Amino acid sequence: MEAVHEKGFEPEIVAFCCEFCAYGAADLAGSMRLSYPTNIKIVKIPCTGRIDVLTMLKSFEAGADGVMVAGCLEGECHFLEGNLRAKKRVAYLKELLKELGIEPERVAMYNLSSAMGQRFAVIAREMTDIIRALGPTPVKKA
Repeated sequence: MEAVHEKGFEPEIVAFCCEFCAYGAADLAGSMRLSYPTNIKIVKIPCTGRIDVLTMLKSFEAGADGVMVAGCLEGECHFLEGNLRAKKRVAYLKELLKELGIEPERVAMYNLSSAMGQRFAVIAREMTDIIRALGPTPVKKA
């Protein structure tokens, strides 16, 4: 079932990117002049293991329509298991959103190496398309 939402809706997506891999991939995408939607607002963090459920929820409260967490490839985290902790937190948040009646697809976890600029651009486009189809977040503060 297609969501009915504002005409011309453009989602705002917060991307929490680890500084070693995912942020490097985003930077590489820019250096390669790859086009990806400007809907993605990148927040550089030391490690995805530092992201918590409350921070992701606050992103929604502040107006984000979607949240992506992008970290190192599994098994290659610079902080050993940070991306595995983040993966569990994202899965937990998806379940929490589902219980609240909010689409769990609004949150996603991706794993990238710093050499994957092309992949970052693809992920950014995919995430934007998913959130655009879902429409504005019902969580936004008035």
